[in-house]
Amino acid sequence: MDLTFMVVLVIALAFFFDFTNGFHDTANAMATPIATGAIKPKPAVALAAVLNLVGAFLSTEVAKTISGGLIHEGSGGVQITPAMIFAGLLGAVLWNMLTWLLGLPSSSSHALFGGLIGAAIVGAGFGSVDYSVLMSKVIMPAVLAPLIAGVVALLATRLAYALTRRHDPESGGKLRQWRGGFRYGQIFSSSLVALAHGTNDAQKTMGVITLVLISGNFQHAGTGPELWVIVACALAIALGTYAGGWRIIRTMGSGLTDVKPAQGFSAETSTAAAILASSNLGFALSTTQVASGSVIGSGLGRRGAVVRWRTAGRVALGWLLTLPAAAVVGAVAAWAAHLGTIGVILDAVAGAVLVAAMFMWSRRSHVDHQNAVSEVDAAGEVVLIKRKKKLAAAKGK
Repeated sequence: MDLTFMVVLVIALAFFFDFTNGFHDTANAMATPIATGAIKPKPAVALAAVLNLVGAFLSTEVAKTISGGLIHEGSGGVQITPAMIFAGLLGAVLWNMLTWLLGLPSSSSHALFGGLIGAAIVGAGFGSVDYSVLMSKVIMPAVLAPLIAGVVALLATRLAYALTRRHDPESGGKLRQWRGGFRYGQIFSSSLVALAHGTNDAQKTMGVITLVLISGNFQHAGTGPELWVIVACALAIALGTYAGGWRIIRTMGSGLTDVKPAQGFSAETSTAAAILASSNLGFALSTTQVASGSVIGSGLGRRGAVVRWRTAGRVALGWLLTLPAAAVVGAVAAWAAHLGTIGVILDAVAGAVLVAAMFMWSRRSHVDHQNAVSEVDAAGEVVLIKRKKKLAAAKGK
């Protein structure tokens, strides 16, 4: 197959992966403010899309980790070919679609890394992967970042409730109204998460496109992403974010724990801090894992809250399977690509059929902005109405 055509094909698939990354990870920023009623569903995803777009321009450190760190560059260029990058992307896209169908907030980042690693090993051997970079900038952040974010969210939630506990006179329900102010804070904190997501996740696709341009000798080894790559990736992830990702929003918003405004603010602030710090250090961490860890931590921090550990266990299992599962698919696709043009065509056709099948299957149980919204906020309003009725009755007596 012509090299130029192969590079164009890989770039097109990379943009589609970026799109799936956007709708797969919308929940990271907007699930909790939607669940508490801080922002309506459609404006929430629109705000996240705009901020993802802006965030993509703020840093390229993560892109450099992928394009010049994860895969070894030899004297004749990188040891991975465009066909192998295509295979790795295919593994990432298929895993993203499967976990979206199941409503699992898995890591788009680890799906991408797994796919690329599996394809690289099949195509160029185990020596093509820099395992020190994999361990220091992918595996270690994956283990530590969700734990740290969860602990910070737990402490922040307890602090928020402790500081507002004194504002609870028995007569007026001022506690709820005062803590309801956290809803306004959530608009800021969730926006910060969306901005941080753009600085980290959009970079990964930039890195892949830069990698394929270098491997095809269209760009010098060791250089960062071109401006057109940054702009195109920013637009792709923003469009994907605007498409929503309502299945995962439902899981993050109410599947792990019932979220109240103070919790949501604490979780979002912890998530944003972890992602921004990692982006500056070039750590290609999973924003989904960080957000999930923060939500669980905030649930543990609120007295009376229930963490649904069965759902959390399903999410954790998805985390563990993501990298190896995507690596297996990437390896199989890379093996097929060794057949030449016919192998790449088989990969493309099989991938398109599977993506279409999963999309059609999702229509059997449609989830959108109307039925993905948590009932937590509505329940809270009922409590407030009942309290007002009791006060009115007491005054009438």
